[in-house]
Amino acid sequence: MDEILKYFPNLTEEQVEQYICMGELYAHWNERINVISRKDMEYFYTRHVLHSMAIARVESFPDGAKVLDVGTGGGFPGVPLAVLFPKVHFTLVDSIGKKTKVAKAVSDELGLKNVTVINARVENVNEKFDYVVSRAVTAMDAFVPWVKGKFSNEKIDKKAGGILYLKGGELSDELKKFPKAQVFNISDFFCEEFFTTKRVVYLPIC
Repeated sequence: MDEILKYFPNLTEEQVEQYICMGELYAHWNERINVISRKDMEYFYTRHVLHSMAIARVESFPDGAKVLDVGTGGGFPGVPLAVLFPKVHFTLVDSIGKKTKVAKAVSDELGLKNVTVINARVENVNEKFDYVVSRAVTAMDAFVPWVKGKFSNEKIDKKAGGILYLKGGELSDELKKFPKAQVFNISDFFCEEFFTTKRVVYLPIC
């Protein structure tokens, strides 16, 4: 939790309490339904919460925005971002029921009114969004077709929206088909060694 407060010192008391409870809830649920490796639970706030929140260093979602989290698993990056942006609505989608069960349980127990959890393939979600977020579910050239047609045609707060994708490693070959893609090194935001090879890829929709 210290890492969160170090990089996000202006959180409200409610948000701080929600992030503290988040660790307790995931530890509880992970004993029942394994959505995070046992080793990673030791570094929960760095490798899952702070990693998810790196997206906020690239884009500050405007109030009223609608965000789709594709392949959310147990709720990442959607749940940590929903706490950070309480006036933004997040729809968390995953095709594996036991994972969405955890994401919904944690969201409900944290009192997140701005989260909807759906157990489905993203292709079957019939709604429009301003942004799509995800955490390395597949290569970008496979991911983009999944979310084609999911974007609203209207700008929100003069922003065009787009894809914000958490990826690791060398991405130049993967992104050759996407000349508009911008790559941000998370190590520029957070100093922990874990983030040395981690990136946020932003792909505008226009």
